[in-house]
Order: sequence, then structure tokens, then C-alpha cells
Amino acid sequence: MRRDVEEPVRPRSDQVIGRDELLGRARDQLSGGGSVLLHGPPGIGKSTMLRALDAEYSESARTVLRCSATESESHLPFLALVDLLGLVADEVADALPLPQRAALEAALTGRGESSLHRDGLALRLAVLSVLRALAARGPVLLVADDLQWLDAPSAELLGFAARRLGGMPVRMLGAVRTRTEPKEQEHTPYLRAYPPESLALRLAPLTGSKVSELLTARGYTGLRRSTVRDIHHTSGGNPLFALELGRALAESPTPPRPGEPLPVPTSLRALVLSRLDLLSAEARRTLLVASAGARPTLALLRAAGRDDAESETALAASLGLVATGGPDGQEGTVRFAHPLVSAALYAQATPQERRDAHAALSTAASDPIERARHLALATTGTDETVAARLAEAATLARDRGAPSVAAQLGLLAARHTPPDAQPGADERRLRSAEDALTSGDIDLAREVARDVLDRATDAAIRVRAWMVVIDAAGQAMAEVESVFPQALADAGDDPRLLALVRYQLAWRALLVEGEMTKGREEAAHAARLAATAADRRTELMALSFQAQMETLMGHPDAPATLERALTEPQDPQVACDHNGAGATRFRWQIMSDQLTEARTTITGLLGEVRRRGMVEAEVHFLRGLAETELRAGHCGRALDLAHESLALGRDTGIGEAAGHMFTSLAEAAGGDVDRALALAGDAVSRAEEDGDLIYLSRALGARGHAQLVAGNAAGTVQSLRRARELEQGLGIFDPARGRWHGDLAEALIRIGELEEAQDVIDATREHASRLGRASVLAVLDRAEALLKAAHGEHEAAVRQLTSAQEQLAKLGYGLEEARVALELGRLRAERARGSGGSGGPRGSVGAGGSGRSVREAYDEATRLLRRCRAVPWLRQVEAAVAGGTGAVGPMGAVGSAGAVGSVGPMGSVVGAGSPTGARSAPVELDRLAQTERQVAALVLEGATNREIAARLFISVKTVEATLTRVYRKLGIRSRVDIVRLAAGQQRTG
Repeated sequence: MRRDVEEPVRPRSDQVIGRDELLGRARDQLSGGGSVLLHGPPGIGKSTMLRALDAEYSESARTVLRCSATESESHLPFLALVDLLGLVADEVADALPLPQRAALEAALTGRGESSLHRDGLALRLAVLSVLRALAARGPVLLVADDLQWLDAPSAELLGFAARRLGGMPVRMLGAVRTRTEPKEQEHTPYLRAYPPESLALRLAPLTGSKVSELLTARGYTGLRRSTVRDIHHTSGGNPLFALELGRALAESPTPPRPGEPLPVPTSLRALVLSRLDLLSAEARRTLLVASAGARPTLALLRAAGRDDAESETALAASLGLVATGGPDGQEGTVRFAHPLVSAALYAQATPQERRDAHAALSTAASDPIERARHLALATTGTDETVAARLAEAATLARDRGAPSVAAQLGLLAARHTPPDAQPGADERRLRSAEDALTSGDIDLAREVARDVLDRATDAAIRVRAWMVVIDAAGQAMAEVESVFPQALADAGDDPRLLALVRYQLAWRALLVEGEMTKGREEAAHAARLAATAADRRTELMALSFQAQMETLMGHPDAPATLERALTEPQDPQVACDHNGAGATRFRWQIMSDQLTEARTTITGLLGEVRRRGMVEAEVHFLRGLAETELRAGHCGRALDLAHESLALGRDTGIGEAAGHMFTSLAEAAGGDVDRALALAGDAVSRAEEDGDLIYLSRALGARGHAQLVAGNAAGTVQSLRRARELEQGLGIFDPARGRWHGDLAEALIRIGELEEAQDVIDATREHASRLGRASVLAVLDRAEALLKAAHGEHEAAVRQLTSAQEQLAKLGYGLEEARVALELGRLRAERARGSGGSGGPRGSVGAGGSGRSVREAYDEATRLLRRCRAVPWLRQVEAAVAGGTGAVGPMGAVGSAGAVGSVGPMGSVVGAGSPTGARSAPVELDRLAQTERQVAALVLEGATNREIAARLFISVKTVEATLTRVYRKLGIRSRVDIVRLAAGQQRTG
């Protein structure tokens, strides 16, 4: 089958969700001439990924052969061979020897009685000859789905040919079904139909965030996050199952209430319960009881009246429905083969059968929380005894650090609460909403609070419900503007209720109005009201907020207010709240350069909130610990923690803008600069959409820093000027808050705005000196040294850099220390070049510095950056060394007279007056990625783009995009320049 490669098929890999790593490995294999076998259980996405790769790589193949076997046709011999070769065999048949041609024709047409037994050798050689003939004309791509249904003769013939096609441009791309719980090397027999060294890739279940992304991409939006989590759990991360569950929810007129099982569509029940009819009615009842239990065991089933549980579950295990023994080998545990089996069993049962199962478990379960839950699910109507037991179980779950369980139990308690009971149903609903908020289930908290407001008349309950609605808005407080007048009206003149509202008004003043002074005053007012009402919890929260504002403002009362927030008596939950006094103390410590103390504080807080199940606080404290590690120069650890916080925030919808902001900083320090830029850009957009001025200034700071590392001086200045303007308007004068001031000064120097750079340094130094921010002062020294170097004061610049490095090392700021060492290397290289040395980092001794001192400076910077695992900064050292200049900053070079140049790709310097941007030294091609090297090597051979595409089995567009990256990395403009660079390397080699 011939395909015109002039108009390539649009790749469909953008339709594949959650498979980036596998797609990358498959592309590398196919681009290098190899073959790929995808394997995994039904519904896992093999066919979707196969189609994406097919669309992406078939455009560069001259011949594409496809087949897709089915179970019903797997007994028909040579059927797959007909699909693959039936339309193309005639093109090359005349070149086959007569016996081979006759055997192949008989197999493809069904005429005669061709078989492997009768025409074995001739038929095998015929298939091999056809593939070789097709490959001689151009690349061949063979695509086969559902290999498990491939008829045996076709599989044997493909295997024979595949083992003998070495060196021919024939690639195979296929997919085969394996088990949900794979047996070791289960896919190996199917590799026999593949060439040697083929790559087998198993598709694993999707993560929760990827299931959420998949549902959104397919139009199943508006689902509660808790519902999405249920879908992920029930589907086991299987994309097909998740989409079917999402469809069932979309079509259901009454979505399940919190804690209720998901509706399982008939299609999925039939798929996973096809063998259920082989069980007796009693065995099915036993499995239903197991599906209703949280952690079913044989002992639990026997206690629930299932006397033959052992033999019945053994039979179910033989049918592949359950497995006995836990993942750790614990005896007696009953595990369903897939979570969907349990859900389907439960969904298929009648309401009365479910109630009977729960009634049996309400007495058999040993855990009081489980007994209460089963009692509720076995009871219809209101019953205060049941409601009270559920409320007690909710309290127990809360104490155990399981607020999400407490929220579900509280809703069940409210459902069974009679109209005249005390506490009433609304009180119990509201408590469950507060538990949901604690657990990070923001959607559920908001939904329940709104439900309470629709029915409640009691002022205290209404105000508490308004507080949940406001808290659920998070940073997007502007979205709930209308709530505040209603909450104030409900609070009346009650100081306890007014304190709650005034505390939220303090946050509104900060986030919506950008009025830090007003926020401080509202918090102080709330603290006074709470003290009058003897509400210590609200008083502590208000004092903590007041202390935070005073810290950011550089207010002299900050230490005293923080001390008041830390005095006894303390509320245990407030003490570890992400807006409580403990968090405020951590912020004070990290801004005061007390990194060891800050790490101790935040580690303790993180452990406590994890014990209590306070998910929102966990998101914030993970980020706080990441910030501490980043300050200390532990970039790899910081990056891991930042991503952990970001993943948890995305899963719960908590603080995503802030998570993107800080993860950008971590990526710029120890990860990937492109990701840092993307994350920071997203953080800026989100903060602007939310109207959150506080995080907008932080996001701009992160974007400016990423731009600095990426080499965009003008972008850095633009972002950080805006951050400076915002913070001045907000009244934030402590430079230890955002720590962007040194970056702004350095970027200004790079673009030649020396006077403004000096103004930034002087203004920031004044505040940092007054507040005792030693690390900020050291960073400013680094910037000021660069300013002196720009004015030609090299000796003074070296002295100031050396002093700054010593100070930062003493304070424990590893990355900032390494950045100073890098600037010292650059400055010494510039002095060596300017004084008549060879100009390279290993140049000869000049009047102002020796090649040895330059080399030692770069070696010291490299050592410190490696210790920090600061990958992007290490690349800058490599760029400076490769470019033969030490004057290259992240954005460019500063000459001895202050003339500003720009940095070319890979660190080469383009002088301020250079019209061409030519590199000052040749670059080695092995700096390129694998595919880029292959493309560049073929360019050296004189191959055209189409020839390169055919030889590498990629599209022409991919060749063009790859060459664009090569040009950018090598600092060149055309294919001719690649040849020139290679020739230059040979001459210098």
C-alpha cells in the first residue's frame, strides 16, 4: 500500500493521555529502525497508542501493511497474511520463484489446499521475499493489533520472516492483550513474530490526575473531585473502564451521593462478570458480602454468616474473579481481581440484597467505624440511634486523622437524623462539610455548605456555612464577593460570629483589594472580637494572619504579634493549620535566614498534618519544605517535593497557582528551564484570573527568574519590574519574601540599564539592612559586583564577589553561593581575555588573571553546582567553557568597558556590534540529542529531507523540526553551516 509523503497525516499522539514516557521510548525505537510491541490488559489503551504511532510513522513509510485480528476469525488459517499482503503481493509477485509464487497465491486466495505442513518452506520463503522486495523500494511499516487473535499459520510466517530481515528497513508495530495482573514474560511468545531486539512496552494503569484529564478531554466535566477519585479507584486506572463509568454518571438522572458506589453500566458488568453464572447462588451472595466490605477476609465472611466462604472464594479464584491472600502474602485476605469486579457485583445486586449484606457486616466487623457505616447502609429512614452511632464514628475517624471518612459518616448521620433531634441534621451536615474541607474535598465541602444555607435558619450555623463557602474559594476569593454582606447580616452583633467574618474580610482585603494594611487592621479587629467572645481558636488564626502581614510589611510589631500567636493556650488544630501560628513561625524563620530551624519547624508541621489528614495544609507544608531545601541548595530534593505538592494540589484543586509558581522556581534551579517557564506562565495567568494580587507578584517573580536562567534579559526585566510595582502597591517591603531583587538588578545590568540597576540595589539594601536580611544583602553584593565590573572596576568586583560567596556559604545558601562562584569564573575569564590572554577559560596568563585561576574558578563553580544538582546552571558553565569565554552571563556578556553583548546558542558570545552572531568556537555534534545527531550526520552525507525521513523512518515534518532545533543549538542558520562546523572540528582535532 503506497502512501504519498508530500501531505503527511497529522499525528494523533496528542490524543493519547498519560503515555508520554512510553510514547517517547516507542518513538526512539521506531526512529532508530526498531520494532515495538505494546501489551497490557483489555481497555488499557493499547489500540489508542497503536493508532497514534501508526499515524505518526506511516507517513514516512513507502508501504504500510495492516491487520487487526478478531477472536471469532482466529481459527481461519492465513487470514492475517491476507490482510497484510493481499493488496501488495501482486506488485512483487513476478520476481518470486515459481514455487514460492504458487504457494503464496494459494495461501492468499484460498485456492488449493495450501498449508504450512504441505508448502512450508516455499511459503515461508515467499513471505520473506515479498517483504524484502517491498523494503528494497522504500521503508515498510507493518501494523498489527490484537496479536492474541492472530491465526497460528500467519504468526509463524511473520516470525520466520522477521528473524531474517536484518538490515532491511522493515519496522513492526503491534499490540497484544495480556492479563490485568501480568504473569512474568507473558508477552514473550508474541515477540517470536518480531525481529530480534524489538522493544516490548507494557501499558500500566493511569494515575488519578491522568484519569481526570482523560474524562475532561472526553467531555465528562463538572464531576466532583471525590467522584473522579472514585472513578479512578473503581476503574483501577483503566482508561476504557474510566470512560464507561464517566458515561454512566453523565447519563444517570440521579448521581450517587457521597459515599455511595458508582453506577456501573451494563456493558462493564457483562465484561467483568461473564463467569459469574458458573457460581452457585450462595457463592454469589458470599462475593456480594465481600464486595460490601472495606477489607474482606475469610474470617470476616464467616462471621457474617457465610459458612462456606473458603470453598466459595476458592472457586471464584479459579474463575479469575478474586484472589486470596493480600499483596504482602497475608493469608485469609480476599481480593477482587480488579476493583471493577467488586463494583459490578454490588451494582448488580438488588437494594434488599445490599441491605442484607450490610446488616450481616454491621455485627461481624471488628472496627467501630465499619460497624456504624454498615448499620447505616442496612437501615432505611431516620433513626436517632443510628445517627448518633454514625456521629460517634465520625468523631473517631476525625481523631484517627481520616477527615474524608468523617465527612462521609457525617453525611450518613445527617441522613438518618430525625427532624426534631439535637444536634440537628444541619449541624451534622455542616460538620461533614468542615471535615471535607480539611480532607481537601473542596467540591463536596462547597456543595454541602450551600445545601445547609438553603434550609438553615440558625444564625450560627449559617455563618459557619458561609465560612466554608469562602474557604472553598481558596485564592479565588473575588468569586464569592456577594457572600460577605450576607455573612455580616447573619452575624448581627454577636462578637463570636463577627470575629469569623472579620477574619475572612482580612483575607479579602489582602487577596482582592491588595490592601495589606487594611488586612492587618481587619485581622487585629477579628482577634479582639474573638478574645471578647472567648473564642481562642479564631483569635489565634487572626493573630497569625496579623503577624504574617506585619512580617511582609517589615512592621516593627511583627515579633510581638507572633509571640502573642504562640502563647498558651493553643488549639491543636490551629497550631498546625497552614495559616496558623506554626506556619507563621516557619515563614519568619526562613525569611530570617534560620534555615536549620525552619526545616525543623516545617518537618514537624508536615508530620502532624499528615497524621491528622489535613490535606490542604499538607499541600502548603510540602511546598514550604521544598522552599527550605531550595534555599539550602538541595535542588533535586526541592524539585521532588515541589512536584509532590503540585500533584497533591492538582488532585484536590488546592493552591494550584501557588504550586505552579513554586515548582517553576524548583525547575529553574534543578530541572528543566522550559518547564519552569511554562509553569510560571500558567501561575501568572491563574493569579490574574483569580484576581489574586499576592500570588501574582510571586508568580511574576518566578517567571522573571525562569527567564533569567533561560537567557531572556528583557523578559526578566519586564516581569520583575511589574512584580516590584505590585509589591510596592501592596505594601510589601521585606525583600526576603520574594527574593527577586538581585535577579532584577543583574538583568538590568545585562541589558545596559546600569543606573536603574543601582537604584534597585540601593533601595533593596536599605530595607534588607533595616530588617537584618543577611542573605539578601549577600545576593545584592553579587549584583553590585557585576555592576562594578560593567564599569571596569574588576579588582573591586572580585573582592565583593569573594566576600559574598563566603557570606552565603556561612548562611548555608548553597545555590546562591554557587552562582557567585560562577560569576567569579566569568569575571576572571573576562579579565584574562581583556589583558592579552588567549581568551579561553584555559587561556594563558594575562596581567589581570591567569588561565589557571580561571580554570580553578570554573572548577569551583562546577563543584558547587554539582553538589546542588543545579542542572540548568551547570549547563551555563558548560556553555561558557564551550564558548571559550567567561563573560557569558545568563543573558549575555559584559565587556571591560561596560558594553553589553548577547549570548548565542550553547553560550557563544555575540558582541554588541556583531551583525552576524557567528560563534567564536566550533561546537561538537555529540552535544545533540540522539535523533538530532542522526539527522545532522545524514546532512553531512548530503541527504535531502525526504531521504532522511525515509532512512530514519520519521516524517519530513519531523526532519524539518529536528533541523530547526539543531540550528538553534549550534548557533547556525543552514545545512551548509553543519558541514562547516564539522570541517572546523576536523581541522582543530
